[in-house]
Amino acid sequence: FPKHIILLNYYKLMTAISKNGELRVRRTKIVATLGPASDRPGVLRRLLEAGVDVCRLNFSHGSADDHRRRAREVREIAKDIGRTVAILADLQGPKIRIARFKDQAVNLTVGAQFVLDAQLGSNDGDQTQVGLDYRELPKDSHPGDVLLLDDGRIVLSVVTVEESQVVTEVITGGRLSNNKGINKQGGGLSASALTDKDYSDMDVVAEIDADFVAISFPRDAEDIHLARAALRHRGSNSDLVAKIERAEAVASDEALDALISASDAVMVARGDLGVEIGDDRLIGVQKKIIARARALDRPVITATQMMESMISNSMPTRAEVFDVANAVLDGTDAVMLSAETAAGDYPVETVLAMAKTAEGAEQTEQAQALGARVEAQYGRRDEAIALGAMYIANHLKKLAAIVCITESGSTPLWMSRSGASLPIVALSVQPKTLARMALFRGVIPLAFDPPVDQPMSAVDQMVVGQVAESLQLPEDSQVLLTRGNRLNTPGGTSTLKIVSVEEARRIADGD
Repeated sequence: FPKHIILLNYYKLMTAISKNGELRVRRTKIVATLGPASDRPGVLRRLLEAGVDVCRLNFSHGSADDHRRRAREVREIAKDIGRTVAILADLQGPKIRIARFKDQAVNLTVGAQFVLDAQLGSNDGDQTQVGLDYRELPKDSHPGDVLLLDDGRIVLSVVTVEESQVVTEVITGGRLSNNKGINKQGGGLSASALTDKDYSDMDVVAEIDADFVAISFPRDAEDIHLARAALRHRGSNSDLVAKIERAEAVASDEALDALISASDAVMVARGDLGVEIGDDRLIGVQKKIIARARALDRPVITATQMMESMISNSMPTRAEVFDVANAVLDGTDAVMLSAETAAGDYPVETVLAMAKTAEGAEQTEQAQALGARVEAQYGRRDEAIALGAMYIANHLKKLAAIVCITESGSTPLWMSRSGASLPIVALSVQPKTLARMALFRGVIPLAFDPPVDQPMSAVDQMVVGQVAESLQLPEDSQVLLTRGNRLNTPGGTSTLKIVSVEEARRIADGD
């Protein structure tokens, strides 16, 4: 039996022994953005060793060669240290921005008139006017609309629209510099989620075989369907992540559920979403998105400014710790770092701080009460087995771990919806499935090289023996195992059994 099936050093990174001797595994996954900071010698390896599960390539910055190199390095290091680390390619989406000023910036005074002009030269902005990179703004604007610039720091009220000009009154003033973003309060900008640059970047996405592709500013499910078709046309089989950052996406329960259902995962992109709906609504909407994603069996990432002070400080603020912990308590699958790891001074320290915060939040009763939907009725046998396994995991004494042999990843995804604290070890022969599971809360993906010409009962014992050895499980403990009757059969999970660690170790050792 191949001894490399379970890699002990992975667990040294991901597990800790609590004070009462019980095994603890960090369940919440960490997404880290790559950039100049992670390019420094040795930093990327240290990030992965610190516990990063998914590496984000931000296509708003860097060249195609940068993305190719970083993807290659991630996979080389992950293979070297024995971990599954997925690649997330984040497309830029529409550039809804003002143009530039002659003197780089201006100071706007409350009550002053300020004109946004789609026909003004790109570098001709001054104290009274500025051009637009987003030239459709006059068509999307009406008197009484509120425009928010620079993440809401500048607030403008539309007075009138005259052909190419949007004439506004400054409601909240301050310094406004080049190329700042534009949002419309309440949503309603007509910009397509996919631009010519995005379609071009999809060629790179397909070339590097990204595991996930994030779609920026989707308005509805149709935007996700278009993106999926474009990627499949280029030979990419990536899973799609809908970045929920437009007011339209959360305007109704039906719109939100449709967007989540059309995607393979979602991201709570709190920057632009907070600007469009208001920060006062954002926390409630974040909780709703996480809850709906869990109910619809889609992994969910919580993102934006989670530990932003660590761009220049070696420790997070207490408010940032609470922010990360709050998302964990709500049941997010992953928390994301942006500039903290891409351009910050303390990228590795930030990942360690985030991991420690997540681990602490996961020990609370509230996090562990995120239970399976035990009252539900299931139409699929494999889904019923997955949820039945999690019920057993929460009630059977001396059960130390869950092992799932999976082809598609569906069974461990359903298991991940539970708040059980036991490690879920998901074995698969499929590289794409392993990468997909890197985003599932509480699931540890491991490459599986099954023996040939062995009955499934013998495979069961060998697998459990290897897991028990790597996790250092007590001799008198048990492991719950799920699998199909045959390997390499998607949707075939039909078996749930409980295996004694003592017996499995004896068989794994050849006794």
